[in-house]
Amino acid sequence: MDHLDRRILHELQQHGKLQNNELAQRVGLSASPCLRRVKQLEDDGVIEKYVALLNPQKVNLALTVFARVWLKSQEAAVVDQFVDAIQDMSEVVECQLMAGDCDFFLRIVVADLDAYRKFQIHHLTQIPCIQSVKTEIPLQTVKSTTALPLY
Repeated sequence: MDHLDRRILHELQQHGKLQNNELAQRVGLSASPCLRRVKQLEDDGVIEKYVALLNPQKVNLALTVFARVWLKSQEAAVVDQFVDAIQDMSEVVECQLMAGDCDFFLRIVVADLDAYRKFQIHHLTQIPCIQSVKTEIPLQTVKSTTALPLY
């Protein structure tokens, strides 16, 4: 991946709906070579997919919470049980297997605190392999981005 590919990726991370002609102009290429490079980046799996980023408040999902999850054990079958269970929970928008204090770190998006409590009681803590859950509630989002630093 060269400097032009990184410029293309930077522009697409900032403006995913750019038409190829505008993208080519922004990175200093003509349209055909730019399109070939984007296609190659897609084929190579560098560009995984294109998405629309939504405003959570506008779709009644104003509360983001973070949950630290401890499992009853770290055996592979227990970890797999948790991973399988969490896949169908749309409220969980990110799940990280952790090294350190907790086993998993979740980012959960819901309408409000009451909705989170219901989710926690009726779904999250119903997963049999969970030992405990600790919830962190952020007071303010200082920075949030999906763009990777392509330097």
